[in-house]
Amino acid sequence: TMHRVAPEVAGAVRIRLLSVVDATAAALKRQNITRAALLGTRFTMEMPFYRTQLTEQGIEVLIPDAVERDAIHKIIFGELCKGDIRENSRRRFFDIVARLADQGAEGAILGCTEFSLFDTKGYAGVPLFDTTEIHAQAAVDWALQD
Repeated sequence: TMHRVAPEVAGAVRIRLLSVVDATAAALKRQNITRAALLGTRFTMEMPFYRTQLTEQGIEVLIPDAVERDAIHKIIFGELCKGDIRENSRRRFFDIVARLADQGAEGAILGCTEFSLFDTKGYAGVPLFDTTEIHAQAAVDWALQD
């Protein structure tokens, strides 16, 4: 969500800003994903900053419907942010991912740091793109380059 102000931050500093959106787009492209579901806070899903940047990079973005966006937002702030990890919420979350896959999403962007609290190892649907992991790897790659 904080990356909605990334352009302003990048313009105010002299060092490179590692954009989570750019890193995510690169990860999607490496797997030839051109249509992805975006899940995150209500702000991440509804505000244009993430979707616009991905679209500009050739990736079509699908978001959950209003009821699903509300459910995900409540799971994030009412449960996951408090360390409350519920199996029924995990199932609901992955049911939403599956519905978006049925609509043509080739992958799902886990655009919230708290989603890493869900056990994703047993998930057998579309590829999942954990933006926390992607962003951290981009930072490591940048730090280790010449």
